Amino acid sequence: MKQFPKPVVVTSKCFEFDACRYNGVMIPNNFVQKLEPFVKFIPVCPEVEIGLGVPRDIIRVVEKKGKKLLVQPTSGKELSKPMYKFAEGFLNSLDAVDGFILKSRSPSCGLKDAKYYSDSENQSPIGRGSGLFAEKVVEKYPGTAIEDEGRLMNFTIREHFLTKLYTLARFREVKNKNTAKSLIEFQSDNKFIFMSYNQREMRILGRLVGNENREPIEKIMSQYETHLHHALSKNPRRASHINTLMHGLGYFSKKLTSKEKAYFLDLLENYRNHKIPLSAILTVLESWIIKYDEEYL
Repeated sequence: MKQFPKPVVVTSKCFEFDACRYNGVMIPNNFVQKLEPFVKFIPVCPEVEIGLGVPRDIIRVVEKKGKKLLVQPTSGKELSKPMYKFAEGFLNSLDAVDGFILKSRSPSCGLKDAKYYSDSENQSPIGRGSGLFAEKVVEKYPGTAIEDEGRLMNFTIREHFLTKLYTLARFREVKNKNTAKSLIEFQSDNKFIFMSYNQREMRILGRLVGNENREPIEKIMSQYETHLHHALSKNPRRASHINTLMHGLGYFSKKLTSKEKAYFLDLLENYRNHKIPLSAILTVLESWIIKYDEEYL
């Protein structure tokens, strides 16, 4: 079995790494804790990095005339420029990154749910959106695996995040090798993942690997990466997963009993009807892969 490289993941430092939350606590996070042996974490607290203490008075995102400001009501400090400057410098300093796990609802790290206010004193939010650090993350690394800890509690979202994270980490190795051979192997290894995610992009990726016009490998790699990000941009539909699993079943069509095939088809229907997770079917498929030594699958 092929080995996965360790993905590089930037995470909010308050998850399991430091008691740097505004109220001076560290947030327990079971997912981060379990993932730590299998990734290289880069913890960061943007609010501490711009000079705010621990504990600290709250900061808020204030939106006026379409412009976002980061303010601290008690001190009157306007912190937008320091935050944007830190974000730019930090993100530009990263050699490689495959994903981000950020703190939800945070005025710095919230991806979509940071509260926006009309002024620093108003207690009622007028809307929600990205925190200032998270805004720069999405701007600079739009194709990476980016989530907050709240959404990662959802099994389907977590599964998508991990699939994307490890696929991108593998592609980073392909880019480092920068050879047609490594790209062909990557495409072959991930064919069924792409089939589940986006068949249109799968075909485009296949054509790029074919490289009929004999373009330079650097150009092909760049185009391939763009379409890889497109392919992995959305969680696959259940119907797409089922279609891919049926392709997998085809590898064993002459080896399985009628009862085994019927059992597998029943599992697919249970998955279609949201009764079981995808992993339940993959476990059965994996047992056949081992039993019949189906190396490609």
